[in-house]
Amino acid sequence: MLGLAALFGAVVGALLGLVGGGGGILAVPALVYGLGLPLSAAVPASLVVIGTASVVAVAPRARRGVNWRLAGVIGAAGVPTAVLGGVVNHQFDQRVLLLAFAAIMVLAAVRMLRATDETGGVCDLPGGGVAWRRCLPRALATGLAVGFLTGLLGVGGGFLLVPAMIIALGLRTPVAVATSLVVIAINSAAGLIPYLLAGDADAAMNWPVIAAFAFAAIVASLPAGRLARRVPAAVLRRGFAVLVLLVAAGVTTQALTTLID
Repeated sequence: MLGLAALFGAVVGALLGLVGGGGGILAVPALVYGLGLPLSAAVPASLVVIGTASVVAVAPRARRGVNWRLAGVIGAAGVPTAVLGGVVNHQFDQRVLLLAFAAIMVLAAVRMLRATDETGGVCDLPGGGVAWRRCLPRALATGLAVGFLTGLLGVGGGFLLVPAMIIALGLRTPVAVATSLVVIAINSAAGLIPYLLAGDADAAMNWPVIAAFAFAAIVASLPAGRLARRVPAAVLRRGFAVLVLLVAAGVTTQALTTLID
């Protein structure tokens, strides 16, 4: 099982390093269906893995790729809603939530496939500045929404965060990818709080499996992060959009199958 955990972890880490997201939405299904963890343990385990891997993946981009001011604003806005999402998680049917989540993923992917502008926007002006009057409300709204989803579903939110940063905030794709990793780390830590306080997941945690998963994700995220700097931004954006569509299809199929059964 440890070998399988390492394989899944490597895939998740590569996605985080390459496109700044997508790993989280794959981590929970991998932990549940691939490794046999109960959902109550898989969600917090995913937050541990995604948060740790994101911190490592951002290292190659820390000096030049990250918009630290925006990362701070979006991350801070997402902290309270990530905690709230973790609390709300226990109140709803996971299958219904995943269906709604998949619909959001499809909308985000379609918007990314249609987006062609790589010249920056209100939150990433060509000269390197930020038009805060227009950018701040959008950044706060993005942080609040993605933070809530992080706590609710145990994902880092990168598959929504990257499109939101490109479409709503006008960030260039490489900047959006790097900045999203910082926000993912913040949201993952905040989203983990309700699960740690509840204490109901710890007993079901398989820590050797989680450690193997996390270690492989960290190791894979580093070369993937370096590779991402050599790949054209348009290729990253389109590849990420296709990935989101594929994952949305898988999530929808799984959720519908369990609902029918």
